[in-house]
Amino acid sequence: MTVAIAKAIWLACVIAWWIIRYPHERRARTAAVARSGRDAGEWILLVVSLAGLGIVPMIFVFTGFPRIADRAFMPALAWAGIVPSLASLWLFYWTHRELGRNWSVSLEVRDQHRLVTSGVYRYVRHPMYSAFFLWAVAQGLLLPNWVAGLSGLIGFGILFWFRVGREERLMLETFGEEYRAYMARTARVVPWIY
Repeated sequence: MTVAIAKAIWLACVIAWWIIRYPHERRARTAAVARSGRDAGEWILLVVSLAGLGIVPMIFVFTGFPRIADRAFMPALAWAGIVPSLASLWLFYWTHRELGRNWSVSLEVRDQHRLVTSGVYRYVRHPMYSAFFLWAVAQGLLLPNWVAGLSGLIGFGILFWFRVGREERLMLETFGEEYRAYMARTARVVPWIY
């Protein structure tokens, strides 16, 4: 494997990621929102995550910037990056499929929102976050640059750290004891790790 192939794999996964999400984004625009946690802080977190998982690595893939942060390319690491890439895409797809009309890019509860506890949601409360963390790990393995490689973990890590508590409060306010019981029997992001 070469650096160019590793970059191409990363880019192909970005395209696949977008293909998975696009129909859900279109449908989400038409679904009525009952409660929203969208505010300036939420938008800032989304931009920080996008910068880490999209903008910074995209700049590196197409320009090589910042070259000063390049690390030695190790084909074995790039090959290893394919595993979390594929796992991330699979989990991303599965999560969207399970959520259906309940999905939102932001902190929102839809009209007629139901608590999804089947499929992957039997094991973790936030499998979409699990998919993003897998994607960030894959990015670090595929892209031989300290800035571009680690920007996903940093950008998405910031979003996760500041958002997951707000999201769980919104779910508790909406579903009450049903969500509290669900929290008691599931992990947040990694199955069997509470």
